[in-house]
Parts: sequence; C-alpha cells; structure tokens
Amino acid sequence: RQLCLTEEEKRLLAQEGVTLPSTLPLTQAEERILKKVRRKIRNKQSAQDSRRRKKEYLDGLESRAAACSAQNQELRKKVQELEQLNGSLLQQLQALIAQTSNKAAQTGTCVLV
Repeated sequence: RQLCLTEEEKRLLAQEGVTLPSTLPLTQAEERILKKVRRKIRNKQSAQDSRRRKKEYLDGLESRAAACSAQNQELRKKVQELEQLNGSLLQQLQALIAQTSNKAAQTGTCVLV
C-alpha cells in the first residue's frame, strides 16, 4: 500500500530531516515519527482555532461595549432632559403655591340641617 502524506506532513518531516518510505507498513520508529508530526499539525490547528475563537469573542465584546457606550450616552442625555423638565415643573409648582398662599383665605358658611 501507498503512504499518503499531506503537504503539511511532508513539510514538517523535511523540517525535522526525516524521510519516510512511500509504502506501508512502517516500522515502529517511523510510526512514532509520523504520529508526532500529525500531533504537531493537530496542535497547530487547535491553536489557530483557539486564537480565531478568542478573536471572535473579543470582537463581540468590543461591539457590545460600543453599543453599551452609545446607549449610556443616550440615557445620560435623557436624564439631563428629564432633570431640566423636573426643575421647570418644580418652579411652576412653587409659583402656583405662592399664588394660592397670597390669596386671602375664603370663608364659607356651612349649614347643618
């Protein structure tokens, strides 16, 4: 049988200075080397996936933070508007109270039958 290696496996084997026969079966030492190379490739892929997931997570957090910041600005503006309105209404209320307290108290007659 023919031994099929990916380009990545061939590159790593060459990098380590190892050549494997093109036909199976492999010796135990050759199998260990091939397993080691394949494990390195899996680890590399896993690390890439982990970095990608982390980047996606951070991008999501950054967009949520930006949205929360924008909402916070809107709410601060709304609070300021409501505080101004509240102050205006308070002044109107105080003016009304002052007007009614300045009027002489009206006396009325109550008839009990």
